[in-house]
This record gives sequence, structure tokens and C-alpha cells, in this order.
Amino acid sequence: MDRVLIVDFGSQVTQLIARRVRESGVYCEIVPFNQSAQAFADMDPKAVILSGGPNSVADIDTPRAPETILASGKPILGICYGQQTLCEQLGGQVEQSDEREFGRAFLNIQAASPLFDGVGEVGEQIQVWMSHGDRVNALPDGFTVIGTSENAPYAAIADEARKIYGVQFHPEVVHTPQGSQLLSNFVHNIAGCAGDWTMAAFRENAIADIRAQVGEGRVICGLSGGVDSSVVAVLLHEAIGEQLTCVYVDTGMMRAGESEQVVGLFRDHFNIRLIHNDASDLFLGKLEGVSDPEQKRKIIGGTFIDVFEAEANNIGGADFLAQGTLYPDVIESVSFTGGPSVTIKSHHNVGGLPERMNMKLVEPVRELFKDEVRALGRELGLPDSFVGRHPFPGPGLAIRIPGEITQEKLDILRKADIVYLDEIRKAGLYDEIWQAFAVLLPVRTVGVMGDSRTYDYVCALRAVTSTDGMTADYYPYEHSFLSRVSTRIINEVRGINRVVYDVTSKPPGTIEWE
Repeated sequence: MDRVLIVDFGSQVTQLIARRVRESGVYCEIVPFNQSAQAFADMDPKAVILSGGPNSVADIDTPRAPETILASGKPILGICYGQQTLCEQLGGQVEQSDEREFGRAFLNIQAASPLFDGVGEVGEQIQVWMSHGDRVNALPDGFTVIGTSENAPYAAIADEARKIYGVQFHPEVVHTPQGSQLLSNFVHNIAGCAGDWTMAAFRENAIADIRAQVGEGRVICGLSGGVDSSVVAVLLHEAIGEQLTCVYVDTGMMRAGESEQVVGLFRDHFNIRLIHNDASDLFLGKLEGVSDPEQKRKIIGGTFIDVFEAEANNIGGADFLAQGTLYPDVIESVSFTGGPSVTIKSHHNVGGLPERMNMKLVEPVRELFKDEVRALGRELGLPDSFVGRHPFPGPGLAIRIPGEITQEKLDILRKADIVYLDEIRKAGLYDEIWQAFAVLLPVRTVGVMGDSRTYDYVCALRAVTSTDGMTADYYPYEHSFLSRVSTRIINEVRGINRVVYDVTSKPPGTIEWE
């Protein structure tokens, strides 16, 4: 299988490069610049892409590409900062300029190049997305200009003989409409990648890898019912059968009907060995009187670990722990903490794996983005009701009830959530939305219902759009939809007398609500 290495210099949109490359059927991996030399040697990729980044090439001690990559003879594409360090390292010049470009710009195609096949003809102008202060002001030997913009005379450059290219704009973002074609041109036409990376091929390779890693060992998997752990469980069962035991811990803070759905699908339909532990009373007891969000999170995480460990001991232990770690988790872990941490995976990694459990990790989907995991789930035969369901955090409804958790609040919130999601499905919006949920605020208001005064809770509704959960924007409901949902919740859910809609966005690194 052909591979492409993406060297990450810290751009906020580096993941989008990988997404575009994978969408063209070519497997790729993102590696931080300071680990890229070793990754290049280990992977032996057919091509390398240098990402953008926040630094200035003109400053001292800013990141550079490994010389082994530049001298390798492999096709290279530098994007924004990647173009700048490419030029500086190969003998060109980069300057800090007062003529910056941020946002929409237009590229004038100056010369024919395989990079522009199907993108535009010489003399044409195409829309691109710029984000730079520095710019190239002298090219290395062997390079020519193939595109310019108003403030970037070297907006696209090429050394066709060595198959080295640089663009000042970002082809990976949707605001560069022909960007996907440009990246496809680079990996297919220039680098010669076959485009044979499919979910069927991944499934076959993953099963072989699991069998090679696990051997005759036993694997335990924490099954939450979410997309990630569900796909991992079915993939593992296909690979190793009875060597797998799944543990589903009901914390009492699950969505309505969650436990019945999980047990019915995995135990009855897929015939997977599943332990169902209803520990709701234990969790609620430990959370009694606790309001601090971080303390709640730690209590839930610690209790989950205790219950999970007890079940592992009951089956005589296991050699491996299976997790639904995804590629964004790997990228974040490597980039910001220096290496992956050993944790039991949830949306917020609520607890650490005790060293005394002495289990190795099996993470068969750690190379995939969220939408790719969904595609793998369909390949494995998981129903759309599971594959397409909205993400659900490890702490469950606990982070959707700011303040103390009580059974009464959980019951109220579940009923409101049922109504909300029912209306979303009726409107045909469920698959357009990345995640939608209700929140029971720690606020009570006075209201009038009929001839009576009420003193009940405020319910907040949230819905966001996203691709991989790293960033999100609120979903722009029509007013008639919000009116319909609010009316139903107030009429049908005793304990709520006011409904509001949250229109905040989710920048990188933020959590869902608290």
C-alpha cells in the first residue's frame, strides 16, 4: 500500500490535509516535524507534504524539514510555512512582509504544471485561501513560478525535474474550491500513488494485525455503545472470536434505552461475549452532594476503573485492553504531551489504567478519523442506528447536568432529550448534525402554566456541526423548529418550564459544556 508522510509544523488545519489525501484513496500519516526524520525512515513513503504552521522562517530556531527528506528524491509539496522552509532550506529567501494575505484570494496561473491538471489553465484565475505574513522573495535554483497572487509573487512554485512543489495558499480547506483536485494531482499524477486504500482493505489488514498482536491472548474491551467502541468490538470479534470479552458498565447516566440497545445488538445479534454491569446505584451514591465538575469527572472515572477492574478479575484477567482510540487522539497526544498516555478511552478520557492491571493496549482504529470509523462500521455490518449515532461522552449525562446529580434530574433530562431527538429525526436533520443534546441547567425560574405558577428548571438545547469533533459550529435551526421543540418539552416534561438554545461554537481543545 502506497503511503504519504505529512510533516506537521503546527497548522490548525493539518488534519484536513490528511483527510483530503485519504479521500483520494491514498493512506497517509501526520507526524510532528521533530519526529519526521525517523518516521520517514520507518515508513518509506512515496511522497511528503510539509504543512503550514504559526512560526516565521525568518526567526531563529523555528522548525525545519529534515535534510534527509529534502535530499531523498521523493516528491515533496510544501504548503504555506512548508513552502517557506522548503525554499529557505534549498537556498532561496523568505522575508517578513507588510503585505500580508489572510482569507480569500485569487491565484493567477502562470505556467502549465501537473499540479494544476483539472484545476485551471494558464492565464486563468482561481480562488484560494491565504493565511500568511511571511513570503518567499527569491527562489532556490531549479524552481520556477507557476502561480502568483496580488501580494505573493511566488504563490505557487515548482521544480518539475525534482518533483518539488510549494504553494503559499491552503489547498486543504474548503475555501480553496479546487484544492482537493490539486492534492489529488500531487499524490496520484506526480507521486504515482495507486489510490488503493479502501475500508475493505483496511478491514482485512486490521484483522491480520490484531491476530498477529494478540496471538492466543485474551482481550477485554470497555464497550460504551458509542461508535468507536462498537466498531472496535465487532472488528475484534471478527478477528479473535471467543478471545474477546466486552464489558458494558451502566453508570446510571446513559441515554434513554442505551443499555437495552447495547445488550441486544452485541450479545444477541453479534453473539459477542458481553458482561453487563448495572452500577447505577454505586455511581449515583458516590456523586451525591458533589457539584464541582472536575470532581464529578474524577469520581466517575475512578469508579468506572474500579468496576471495570473487578469485572476483569472475575473473568480471570486479560492480556490486552482494547480501546477506540482515533487518529485525532493520537495526533493531539503526540503533538502536545510528547507521547500517548495509557488511559481507558472515553470522550474525555475519564480515568487512567492502573499499572497493576498489567495489560497491553490494542487500538485497531487509531489510524482512522471519525467518519472513517463510521465507514468501517458499515463495512463490518453494524446498523446505521449505531454507526450514525451522535457522540456521547464517557461521563454521560453527568456533564449535561451542571451541579449535583440526582435521579430526579436524570429522569427529567432523559425525557427532554427524547423529545428533542425525536423532533430532530422527524425533521430529517439527525444526519446533518454532528451532535445534539439537552442540558438541564442548575437554574430554576418562575413561570405560569395555565392558571398555575411553576418553579421549574431551565433546559438548554445544543446542536453542532462538525467533521471530526475537533471544532464545531452551532446548527442554524429555523425558528419554527425551535418553537415546536420548546412547546413539546414544556408540555411533556414535568419539571421544565423554560427552554433556551445555545449558539456558541466549539474552538479546538474545548470541552462540550462545562
